[in-house]
Amino acid sequence: MPATIVVGTQWGDEGKGKFTDLLAKEMAMVVRYQGGHNAGHTLVVNGERFALQLVPSGVLYEHIVPVIGNGVVVDPFVLLKEMAMLESRGVDTSRIRVSGNAHLIMPYHQQLDALHERHLGKAKLGTTKRGIGPAYADKSMRLGIRVQDLLDEEIFRAKIDAALGHANKVLTKVFNRLPIDPVQLADRVLAECLEPLRPHISDSVNLIHEALEAGQNVLFEGAQATFLDLDHGTYPFVTSSNPIAGGACAGAGIGPKHIDSVLGIAKAYVTRVGAGPFPTELFDADGERMVEIGREFGTNTGRRRRPGWFDAVMLRHAVRLNSLTELAITKLDVLDSFDTVKLCVAYDIDGRRVEHLPYHQSELHRATPIYEEFPGWKTDLTAATEPSHLPRPAANYLRRLEEQVGVPVSLVSTGPGREQFIHWSASGTNAA
Repeated sequence: MPATIVVGTQWGDEGKGKFTDLLAKEMAMVVRYQGGHNAGHTLVVNGERFALQLVPSGVLYEHIVPVIGNGVVVDPFVLLKEMAMLESRGVDTSRIRVSGNAHLIMPYHQQLDALHERHLGKAKLGTTKRGIGPAYADKSMRLGIRVQDLLDEEIFRAKIDAALGHANKVLTKVFNRLPIDPVQLADRVLAECLEPLRPHISDSVNLIHEALEAGQNVLFEGAQATFLDLDHGTYPFVTSSNPIAGGACAGAGIGPKHIDSVLGIAKAYVTRVGAGPFPTELFDADGERMVEIGREFGTNTGRRRRPGWFDAVMLRHAVRLNSLTELAITKLDVLDSFDTVKLCVAYDIDGRRVEHLPYHQSELHRATPIYEEFPGWKTDLTAATEPSHLPRPAANYLRRLEEQVGVPVSLVSTGPGREQFIHWSASGTNAA
């Protein structure tokens, strides 16, 4: 049963959307399995840029059924706005399906998110304030409202009333804010969201399994990335769900035996947004060049990303966590003008050489990178579409990266466009 998972292997912003879009050509269905509209992905098709937040990348192909799985938290207003944007640009959104078991983000979730972040002060986590965490918290406390609840007005109003019974106490007694009227909120959501969403609400688990049992190719798309995972990331500077490949099982309703391959996406360098440890972070001119050339600003928030050299220690751990079968390297072209390119192969922690990711956060904060250095290729790679087009220094960098992480690189991105990539193989390449 041909199921493939695409997962980010760093701290997000690796360019998952591009390769999800590339693989979608061979798929019948693309399923988003976790996260919310805090995760943006950008696609460039025929020079036209599409910035998506909730809708799976495969929506740009007419043969794809894009599915928002049960593990996603959905702001219905954002989803409808995104669908309207796509329709205005000639993209058919009638094929989009939303799991009835997905949970809804409500306005009070966003208000609470912003207030909690402000309350943390200097200890703030750097959330996007989109209500993602509070929505997942309500889900865990059994106060969540699911997409399917929209289809029964009595249930929906009762659940809004119960959820606000808790949220309003926090808003008024903790943050000294005005309460939210449950009747007015329910009226607004039902009036603005129910009928536009009704044809898209589905039994996503049955839909996915029917496709798998028919032998169709299904792609599972994670948001954020491995080291933002709630359990395995750099806690507490993480997201509120499980982006790792195993998250697809819970977030889409499939068992492990259905998964054939796991493609890990990694940038040729590393970035992260918000607070948290970052052993290879750069504060020099090289870092500024990465940000400038790579346009390292958030798709949704516009926030500047923190740059650093590629970290093979992290990637080795990501290989373990996700059972990666292959890698795709993005933004190799961003390094075209660098005289020297560095690869972190181990950490120095209190004078010890450490080649695995330390489990204790204090050690990770003290870790300093041990680098291998490579001569830069000083060549414009944006027109490269074959392995033989890569200069030898770039090919050597990729081969060493493969050796360090123990997983083959299958795809290399050389620019933002849909066709700017190379099918790469560790053997048999004839680099210039």
